[in-house]
Amino acid sequence: MEKQVVKVGLMGLGTVGTGVVRIVRGHQEDLQKQTGLAIEIHKILVQNRDKQRSIDDVEERITTDANELLYDPQIDVIVEVIGGISPAREYILAALDQGKHVVTANKDLMALHGAEILQKAQERGCDVFYEASVAGGIPILRALVEGFSSDRITRMMGIVNGTTNYILSKMSQEGADYAEVLKEAQELGYAEADPTADVEGLDAARKMAILATLGFRVPMNLDDVEVKGISQVSKEDIAYGKRMGYEMKLLGIARRDDEQIEVSVQPTLIPQSHPLASVNGVFNAIYVHGEAVGETMFYGPGAGELPTATAVVSDLVTVVKNMVLGVNGRGMVAPYKQKVLKSDRQRVSKYFLRLIVADQRGVLAQITQLLADNDISLDQVLQQPYNGGRQSEIIMVTHLAAKSSMDAVLAALRDMSVIHELKSCYRVEGGEA
Repeated sequence: MEKQVVKVGLMGLGTVGTGVVRIVRGHQEDLQKQTGLAIEIHKILVQNRDKQRSIDDVEERITTDANELLYDPQIDVIVEVIGGISPAREYILAALDQGKHVVTANKDLMALHGAEILQKAQERGCDVFYEASVAGGIPILRALVEGFSSDRITRMMGIVNGTTNYILSKMSQEGADYAEVLKEAQELGYAEADPTADVEGLDAARKMAILATLGFRVPMNLDDVEVKGISQVSKEDIAYGKRMGYEMKLLGIARRDDEQIEVSVQPTLIPQSHPLASVNGVFNAIYVHGEAVGETMFYGPGAGELPTATAVVSDLVTVVKNMVLGVNGRGMVAPYKQKVLKSDRQRVSKYFLRLIVADQRGVLAQITQLLADNDISLDQVLQQPYNGGRQSEIIMVTHLAAKSSMDAVLAALRDMSVIHELKSCYRVEGGEA
């Protein structure tokens, strides 16, 4: 290979883009030792040329015209960190058409259009890597593709959104209300002014669609992911969960039994002894189960300038190594297995229920009979006075039950006159059946 310098077109100079420039400049000697080639940020696409920057000596490389990157024959790799769907999708497809390799941190784009982009990359013999799109500085995507290449992944369960983990951790540790902790998270910069994507589970759902696609080799869409956020979780739910031996986390769960798959994001109770229960604050962790290796867990910072930029530059190093070896386009493969989703009857887990009921004889018996009629049995039950003794509060954890059976129970409970309020229902993971 005659090339001595690999030239990069960087799209975006925000927090992550700035981190990429800092790492490429600061680690140039190490990068060259690893790849055998120098790496140069050749041009940088920005929206506002006059914006104040926190790094020096980039002015002469800045442009507001994407074509100066996409159609520059000197540029070998496009690094996309502008985020969003459009124009990022059009830029990446155009770059691949020009034979340029792509590194992106864009989870929204890869969750919605990953199959299209990977297909185009295969057709053009180009690399597309997107490690930074899930869990920031944790190298989980490369682990799924390379580390588990000889194994068969059956389950992935993880905390993949730092904002919601911060909120639930504070609610658990301090007994605080959701709204109070969300406000604090916004003041600290952990939550956006509009936190919807985080607290309603949409951000985590996009990441789980990407993980399931790579882990199970099937084309998972965002619409295939069942999503429920944390905005309705109360401090009472968390307190009762703790009394029964559980911690509350917003968990992404992807499970494959035979060739049938389920993927969800929802507030979930896990045993306090489970490794994920002790992951607090803005940290991420992903628990992966392979048929051969058994249980593994990946843990680390899920966001931030340098952790995310490190993942981007690691992908860039892989692209350059592939260029040296002449094996571009053979890394991240497009999904090749048929997608078969589980029915609600096949989706099985334990459940936590909290009910406000009439304080009268036989109510608990009616509830347990309803559960039994739907083939659900109880693991734990708490009952205590509520509203000055005029009502009772019943908290229960079931044994394993089909989602279809639990949905039928919830519908019936809402129609029972002795049930005054169905406060909450959460999935419970881990522990015995």
